[in-house]
Amino acid sequence: MKKLHTVSLISLVLIFAAFPGEMNAQVKVQLKMDENSPVISKNIYGQFSEHLGHCIYGGIYVGEDSKIPNTRGIRNDVVKALRDIEIPNLRWPGGCFADEYHWMDGIGPKDSRPRMVNTHWGGVVEDNSFGTHEFLDLCEQLGTEPYICGNMGSGSVEEMSKWIEYITFGGESPMSELRAKNGHPEPWKVKFWGVGNENWGCGGNMTPEFYSDNYRRYATYCRNYGDNRLVKIAGGPNSFDYNWMEVLMKAIPQNLMQGVSLHYYTVPKNWSDKGSATQFDESEYFTTILKALSMEELVSKHSAIMDKYDPEKKVGLMVDEWGAWYNVEEGTNPGFLLQQNTLRDAILSAVTLNIFNNHCDRVKMSNIAQMVNVLQSLILTDEEKMVLTPTYYVYNMYKVHHDATLIAAELTSPDYNLDGRTMKAVSVSASKDKNGAVHISLVNIDPHRSQDVKCLLGDEAKIGKGNISGTIITAASLSSFNSFDHPDMVKISEFKGGSVKNGIISAQIPPMSVVTLELK
Repeated sequence: MKKLHTVSLISLVLIFAAFPGEMNAQVKVQLKMDENSPVISKNIYGQFSEHLGHCIYGGIYVGEDSKIPNTRGIRNDVVKALRDIEIPNLRWPGGCFADEYHWMDGIGPKDSRPRMVNTHWGGVVEDNSFGTHEFLDLCEQLGTEPYICGNMGSGSVEEMSKWIEYITFGGESPMSELRAKNGHPEPWKVKFWGVGNENWGCGGNMTPEFYSDNYRRYATYCRNYGDNRLVKIAGGPNSFDYNWMEVLMKAIPQNLMQGVSLHYYTVPKNWSDKGSATQFDESEYFTTILKALSMEELVSKHSAIMDKYDPEKKVGLMVDEWGAWYNVEEGTNPGFLLQQNTLRDAILSAVTLNIFNNHCDRVKMSNIAQMVNVLQSLILTDEEKMVLTPTYYVYNMYKVHHDATLIAAELTSPDYNLDGRTMKAVSVSASKDKNGAVHISLVNIDPHRSQDVKCLLGDEAKIGKGNISGTIITAASLSSFNSFDHPDMVKISEFKGGSVKNGIISAQIPPMSVVTLELK
């Protein structure tokens, strides 16, 4: 057994015996942290932007001539909102769009860039006015790491290789000279590089064996130039396809692959009728969260396969597409995937992020789909108007976990039951930041019952006595959402329902809420 920094098992028994009344709560959380506790990578809180609907055009990029305040065409209000939550990385240009995107169409003078049809998303014209330079400018404005997904589906090895050279090579070559001609003499730094996207589907309908062979070839020519070091990410499985993961881990050498992606979307009903984003009953809510909690099974089983071939956990599991997928808003282009965002989505994102936090020994990145105006977005825009969604506020609340050390949380929770179906009523993750503050994030999934929580801190109580604070996200109903006319229906508020005594935190967590407690 590993040595515990917080408390020994004997100490835990003594504390429980000394305060039996204190521990008769509905929900009990026992915190443990040892010398090998992993760090929750900030990259778990990454974002995703695709050339889809109004994610890029109108949502992020409006052009320099727009009346909407912008910096080189990039919306100032969106940049500020995203800087406020300290997004660590941004994936682009897709998604399915990535495997039909030819990067040289998006460089050079904008009036001479070729126009194309976005065949995946709405059949609209893509004018390529937002390309490599604009994306990397966006990342610099955001202070975030770029994550570029290269085209394996319809692109060549040469095309992908030259794209990396164009971006990162600082010496003399045709690509670096072309970059300088286009206004950027110095190379950029790009850390994360995806070699294809969903190659089991829209990225080429490949078998895992065919993809693995192609990945080895493409990744060989994804060069490290100067001191730029790529984290090469393979296109991993769709949801429960464990064979895809098995084949990739067995066939691809670890020196060519530092990450494997995983995609999973929560669809309440079915793919032909996914359900409404705002009109749903409790049964549909229950189904939605139950399906979201399948992420625990997915991460655990895919991690077990990865452990067989990579016991030292050098290859990261990158869940670079996930989130809720509902029917589009009435009257909008079905190919634009615009949906509203309710308190249900805040709960969904919080329980999912708790799962990622608790598996941070293997999960090194995730990217919710998508950042602006698409699927479970953090931000909605309409011309000059902007509104922050309930999901945005979860990311704001959870930024305290960025690069913090995981505190394992053993949870005892009552069940939330409906029509013979059952799930735990509470989800939790906890961490200790570099300044020694402990943060405990709790989600009460049950829409009817508050939860009486007792959290055993052990030696963590030495941090302070009574110096506890908290924040909460909740609303009048599960279907509450923020609109342009009513932007504050769901947001972060101060939580005053926590106290600490004798090494035990007590808190009364309201129904359908997300709470983060801070102990200093």
